[in-house]
Amino acid sequence: MSLNEMKRKRAALVAEARKILDRAEEEKRDLSAEEKDSYDKFFADIRSLGEAIKREEELREAERAMAEEERNKEGETQKETRKAVAFRNFIINGDSGEYRALANDTGTAGGYLHAPEEFIAKLLKGLDNRVFVRNNATILPVQTSDSLGAPTLDADMSDPTWTTEIANVDEDLSMDFGKRNLTPQQLSKLVKVSMKLLRTAAISPETIVADRLAYRFAITQENAYLNGDGAGKPLGIFSASANGIPVSRDVSEGNTATEITADGLISVKFALKAQYRGKARWIFHRDALKSISKLKDNDGQYIWRPGLITTEPDTLLGLPIDESEYAPNTFTTGKYVGALCNWEYYWIAELMGMEIQRLNELYAATSQIGFIGRGYWDGAPVLAEAFARVKLA
Repeated sequence: MSLNEMKRKRAALVAEARKILDRAEEEKRDLSAEEKDSYDKFFADIRSLGEAIKREEELREAERAMAEEERNKEGETQKETRKAVAFRNFIINGDSGEYRALANDTGTAGGYLHAPEEFIAKLLKGLDNRVFVRNNATILPVQTSDSLGAPTLDADMSDPTWTTEIANVDEDLSMDFGKRNLTPQQLSKLVKVSMKLLRTAAISPETIVADRLAYRFAITQENAYLNGDGAGKPLGIFSASANGIPVSRDVSEGNTATEITADGLISVKFALKAQYRGKARWIFHRDALKSISKLKDNDGQYIWRPGLITTEPDTLLGLPIDESEYAPNTFTTGKYVGALCNWEYYWIAELMGMEIQRLNELYAATSQIGFIGRGYWDGAPVLAEAFARVKLA
C-alpha cells in the first residue's frame, strides 16, 4: 500500500468513526456499548495506520539521506577513509593498534576512538528522526565553554509619551535585563551487541551501534524535554517553573475536572499571541487524542482533522499535532494533559559530539561487546508566552 493510499484509508476510517458519533448525537443519546467498542476499534486502526505512515515517511527520509551519503562518499579524502577504516576495526575487533588513551586531538593520541564524521552524522540524524522536539526546537552548539548564556528582556520599557518640543523627556525606569543559562549535562547509555553479530559481514556494526544508541538517547531526551525538572537535566514544558513556563501559562478555562473540551482547547489556542501561533504545534498523549477526536466546535465541526496527503499532518483547530508517549495522560483535576508550543523558543544546548567507548572484556562471558555512548545536552523553554499548557479544572 502506497503512502497516499494509507493516508486515504486512514481518512476513510475517520469518516466511519465519526458516523457513529453523529448518529448518536442526532438521536440525542450516548454511545451504546456496541457503538463504543466499534469506535474504539476504528480509532485503534486509525492510530495504527498513522504509525505506519510515520514509519514510511521516516524510511523515505533515511533513503534520501543514504543516497546523499553515497554521493558524499565519492568525495571523501584518503585521510577520512583511513579514519573510518580505523574506527570500524576498533568497533569489530578492538584492534589494540588503534586503542589509545582517550583524547580529542590527533588520531594517534586517541582520535580513532571517536566516531568518524560519517558515523556521527548518522547518529545525529537518528535523534532528529525520533525526537520531534529536536526537529522544531532551536539547537545551539556549545563549542568553547561549558555553558551557554543569553541576555533576556525581563521587562520592556514603557510606552513613550506625547509631549511638546521644549518639555522635559520622560525617563524610562521599567526596562530590565536578565540572563538565561544552559549548561549541558552528561547523558550516557550502555548498549551490548553480540560478538557474532559484530562479525557478520553482511551487517554494518556502525549501523547497529548507531541505531540502538540513537533510540535510547532519543527517548530519554524526549522525556526530559517534556517532563524534566531542570535538576541535572533539561527543563521540560510540563514542569511549572519561573525559569521556564510558569503557572500563569496554564489554561483550564472551559475544561472539566476529568475531560478536555472543545471550548477549553479554543481558550488555549488564543492564549498564544498571533505571532506565536503561526509556528505553534499541539502535543498530546494518544489517550488525550482519542478523546479529542470526538469533540466538535459550536458550529458542529470536528476540531480534530486527519492529514489527507503526504505532507499534511493531523491538525487540531487548524494547528499541527505531535503525539508522544511521554505527554501526561492522567485525567484528574488540576493535571496537565497537553500543551500548545512554539518550539522555536525551546532552546537545546549541545556540547561537543557523541563519544563511543568500547568494553572488550566486561561481557566476554556472554559473548558480547559493550559500547557506552556519551553526550552532553541541556534544554529549556526560554520565552514563556510562546507556550500554553492544557490543564484540567
